[in-house]
Amino acid sequence: MQDLAGKVAVVTGGGGGIGRALGERFLAEGMRVVLADIDEPLLDATIAELGTRHDDVIGVVTDVSLPGSVEQLRDATLERFGSVHLVCNNAGIPSGSDGALWQHHVNDWRWAVDVNVFGVINGINTFVPVLLEQGGPGHVVNTSSSNGTFAPLSNSAVYATTKAAVTTITECLWGQMRSAELPVQVSLLLPSTRTPGALNTGIWRPGRNRPDRYARPGQAPVEGRDALTPFVEQLERHGQELVFAPLDEVADIALDGILSDQFWIYLPSEKSAETVNERAASMRDAAPPEYMIAPSPWNVPKT
Repeated sequence: MQDLAGKVAVVTGGGGGIGRALGERFLAEGMRVVLADIDEPLLDATIAELGTRHDDVIGVVTDVSLPGSVEQLRDATLERFGSVHLVCNNAGIPSGSDGALWQHHVNDWRWAVDVNVFGVINGINTFVPVLLEQGGPGHVVNTSSSNGTFAPLSNSAVYATTKAAVTTITECLWGQMRSAELPVQVSLLLPSTRTPGALNTGIWRPGRNRPDRYARPGQAPVEGRDALTPFVEQLERHGQELVFAPLDEVADIALDGILSDQFWIYLPSEKSAETVNERAASMRDAAPPEYMIAPSPWNVPKT
């Protein structure tokens, strides 16, 4: 898709963070945008703010872990705009798991898999048939992470596992589309920025908006657990200071990748290349994954 004006984009996890930044960028390109989020107050506030500047944006409260809810999102999109061209399966959560991997409660796994993995699957199963029926152009962008794609951070096993699954799902979707010469492009977004720094998203409030069906003893409060303070303390122990990078840079890089039909949408760096090479060498040589125990301020131990 080269000419985005007038086309329709659906973005899950669009109430805030990267999803909102994507929505705002698409609106700036003249697209009509549907933002979906499970957090109704957050979504309402975002739509109220964006709606003062743009006419063609709506919000739909959506739980991406439920196929029926994603189908309602599709129906609301088609009812309002009549078509859909770009689908960003962006919604994701940090589960709020505690302790070591063998101590993680099964409901931490279930919640993260249902949102981060089945949320993408539900988006694909619901929207790709519409994109194909329209005959193109169409584009699916799934949001993953370098944590789980290049290599996992050992102390975020749940999150990294789900993001690794998203990467593989997206690779397979791309392969099937290209093999069958179907008119839907596929991309994997690994959020990155030109400005060095962390991304200020909901990842810093693990456990937030956890549905009752995933309840467990000792879970984080409904507003989420503060993961930012221990991360800042970890950085300080490494002599570093926390800096947040602008989320609109993620959206700019995503837009560039969509327009140029890139599969891997991210900003390559020496660090990412080094991580990929170390992991590939470990596989090639059947050597221990020493990269998993390298000191890193990003690998905050769980308590």
